[in-house]
Amino acid sequence: MINKTIADAEERMQKSLASLEDAFKKIRTGRAHPSILDSIMVSYYGTNTPLTQLASVNVEEGRSLLISPWEKALIGDIEKAILKSDLGLNPANNGDTIRVPMPVLTEETRKEFTKQAKHEAENARVAIRNIRRDANSNFKELGKEKEIGEDEQHRAEERVQKLTDKYIAVVEATYHTKEADLLSF
Repeated sequence: MINKTIADAEERMQKSLASLEDAFKKIRTGRAHPSILDSIMVSYYGTNTPLTQLASVNVEEGRSLLISPWEKALIGDIEKAILKSDLGLNPANNGDTIRVPMPVLTEETRKEFTKQAKHEAENARVAIRNIRRDANSNFKELGKEKEIGEDEQHRAEERVQKLTDKYIAVVEATYHTKEADLLSF
């Protein structure tokens, strides 16, 4: 029962980390990277479909993205979806492809994106701590019901604390990498 609870906690912590990485992908830096468009959904025959399933997205000259739709009829829809996204991008449609230049970030924008990244990292830390709390309350419940001894309960709580420390350290490292990327000129 203890091992199952710890494995569940670790799996949930990994999901929190994956969620943080997805959030960081949406915070753009000055460089072009195809993953910035991962969250964009395009209406395709009445169904919202991820852009990456409808077109190839490549980096062009480091500062812009080149989108080549599989079906040329989708160009207008893709362009509208990018404009509607809250990424602040202005696509240029040339009839066959869409070019998305990455705007240069001002110092004010960089600071704003850094605040946003810090907020996302804090959300991940809170989620990981909540997972620790849930696991520890499971152990306390098992202790009350006399299914595990006091020593086992403390050892299990220590294992969960080590997991928590490990994942919070990864969150910190991920945040500092993103922060350095945002603040580099």
